[in-house]
Amino acid sequence: MYNYLNTEVSLDWGWELGGPLLFGVILFAFGVPIWAVLGTISVFILHFSGALPLSLLGEALFDGIDAFALIAIPLFILTGDVLVRTGLSRKLLDIAEAMTGGIRSGFGTATVLVCGFFACISGSDAAGAAGVGRMTIDRLVEQGYPKPYACALVAAGACTGILIPPSIAYIIIGLVLGISASTLFLAALVPGLLVMFIIMLCNIVLNRINKFENADSGFSLKRIRTALYQGRYALIVPVVILGGIYSGMFTPTEAAAVAVITTIFIGLAQGTISLADFPKMLSSSAKVNGVILPIIAFSLPLAQALAALEVPQGFVYMITEVTEDPTYIILLMIGILILAGCVMETTPNIVILAPIMLPLAQEIGMPDIQFCIMMITALGVGFITPPLGLNLFVVSSISGTSVLNIASYAVPFVLSMLSIVLLLAFVPELSMWAIPDYAR
Repeated sequence: MYNYLNTEVSLDWGWELGGPLLFGVILFAFGVPIWAVLGTISVFILHFSGALPLSLLGEALFDGIDAFALIAIPLFILTGDVLVRTGLSRKLLDIAEAMTGGIRSGFGTATVLVCGFFACISGSDAAGAAGVGRMTIDRLVEQGYPKPYACALVAAGACTGILIPPSIAYIIIGLVLGISASTLFLAALVPGLLVMFIIMLCNIVLNRINKFENADSGFSLKRIRTALYQGRYALIVPVVILGGIYSGMFTPTEAAAVAVITTIFIGLAQGTISLADFPKMLSSSAKVNGVILPIIAFSLPLAQALAALEVPQGFVYMITEVTEDPTYIILLMIGILILAGCVMETTPNIVILAPIMLPLAQEIGMPDIQFCIMMITALGVGFITPPLGLNLFVVSSISGTSVLNIASYAVPFVLSMLSIVLLLAFVPELSMWAIPDYAR
C-alpha cells in the first residue's frame, strides 16, 4: 500500500503537520470520538500541506473499507455473540475447567484457557472479556480470589482475543501493509499461545504465593471425557475456523462465514436460540462493528497523508541519526507501541503506526511478518494498562470494581506479557518458523 524509497528525509514538524496533530490530541483529551478526531486531523493536514487533493477524502473513506478481508470482522463478531447466546461458551468453560482440574489454581487457569478458546472464535478481546467475565468473575471470588484480582485475570486472559488467530487485529494490519491475513494467522499461532501460557503461569505462581484458590477438584480423565462429549458441538466452531484456514480450504473471510452458519445451525438445532433472537444478535454485533469500521475508514486517509508527507521516511532517518544499534531501535519501537496502546485503541494504532514503523523495522533487517506479530502483541499489553485499558473498563463495568484497583492487580500480567513481546522481538523463529519463504 505504501512505497518507501528514500530514507534520507528529515522529519519536518512544521505547522502543517504539528498543528493538526496537536489539535487532535486536544480533541481526544476532551472525549471526542476517535473516528472524528482522526477525520479532523486528516482534513487539516491535507488542507494545510496540500499533499493530496482534499476532494479525494470522501472517495478514500469508502475505498479504505471496500476490502473483501474486512467482511470477516462483522462475521467473527457475530459468531462470538451467537456463541454466548447459545450457551456454547459455557460448554467451553466446562472443558477448560475439566482440563485444568489437577492444578491447584484450576479454575483461575481454566478462566485463561477459556479466554483462549473464545479468542479462537470471536477474534475480539472486548467480546472475550465481556463473555468470559460474566461467567467466571463471581465464581473466581467464590473460589477465594480477591475480586479485583479476578477481574484483572479475566482482563489479561482476554488479551488473547487479538493475539490468537483468527484475530481482527491481524486482518486489519494485513490490509494496511498488504500482507495475507492467512500468513499472519499462521505466524501468530505460537506467539498467541505463548501469551496465554505465560498468563496461566503467572496466575499459578501468584496463587501459590498468596493461596488465593481454596479448591482443587483433582485431575480426572473421566471428567475430561464427559466435558469433551457434552461440549463437542462447541468445539466444532474453533475446529471449523482454524482447521479451514490452516488447511487452506477457507480464506479467513470464508471461515468466518462458515463459522456463523455453523454456530447458528447448532443453536437452532439445540433450541437454545430462535428466529426471534436474530434481530438482537445482529443489532448487538452491528454496534460493535460500527465502532471499528469508521475508525478504519478515517485512519486510512490519515495514513496516506502522512505517507505523502514522507513522515515514515523521516521517522526512520530521525531514529537512525540517534542510534543504529538494532537492540536500542527494537526497544524504542516496543516502548512507542506500548505507550500508544495505553492511550489509543488498537485499530487506529495499527493503521497509523504500522506504515510509519515498518520502514524502521526493515532498516534493521526485521522481517515484515515478525514486525506485525511484535506490534500486535505489544499493543495487546495496552488492553490492561491505564488510562485507556479497554479490557479493564469492560470487566469494571461487569463487576462494579474500580478500574485503578483492577489495574494494580494486573501489573504482574503486564510484566509477563512484556517478556513475551521482548522474546518475539529478538527471536524471529517464534513467529517465522512456519513461514515457507523465511530464510533460516
